[in-house]
Amino acid sequence: MYAVIRTGGKQYRVSPGDLVNVESLKPADDGKVEFADVLGFSAESGSLLKPKSAKVLGTVVRNGRDSKILVFHFKRKKQYKKLQGHRQGYTQVLISEIQVDGDTYKA
Repeated sequence: MYAVIRTGGKQYRVSPGDLVNVESLKPADDGKVEFADVLGFSAESGSLLKPKSAKVLGTVVRNGRDSKILVFHFKRKKQYKKLQGHRQGYTQVLISEIQVDGDTYKA
């Protein structure tokens, strides 16, 4: 059983008990997050349904930053070189339950 959610401009396939790294989030004071943008849900293998009302609940495990990515710009014969680094922030979320049309699925 899994759900497909959208957050931070990306889509993730999640199941109860999964650890997912998503774009940086601001959780509630108790560390809980709720994903209300559920694109699809599957209770058994081979079927994907669009639920009428669904949400995925999770708990923030930690915030962090990914490894550095180097961006290098170069123009030949013009003596132009530019090096820039980037580290994307992320939030690690433990998916605790999926609520779909009144049913609750836990790990």
